[in-house]
Amino acid sequence: QVQFVESGGGLVQPGESLTLSCIASGSSINRDQMGWYRQDQGKQRELVASIGISGRPDYADSVKGRFTISRLNAKNTVYLHMDSLKPEDTAVYYCNRLRDSQTPGSWGQGTQVTVSS
Repeated sequence: QVQFVESGGGLVQPGESLTLSCIASGSSINRDQMGWYRQDQGKQRELVASIGISGRPDYADSVKGRFTISRLNAKNTVYLHMDSLKPEDTAVYYCNRLRDSQTPGSWGQGTQVTVSS
């Protein structure tokens, strides 16, 4: 069973940048569509960016033009580079295979991103 470890979160001011990393272990993700999700307190988890097997990205409207998703298959890793961060980007960020988004127990611990002045 694949496991994910997310890292790179932190406390930043509005307008600053962060890059998140998601390392998968236990199974290769090279043939999987991958996604970065986020969940703020009291809200549902939402998909903010996804990347296909060929590397084609897709973004939620709320992050389009500010976030960039990428993958490095040799390292079984997916990244999320976030620019021009806003307070509303504050959330715990998770990665997962798109096909497992409804699978209990498939999520890692996530990494907290807090945008505040």
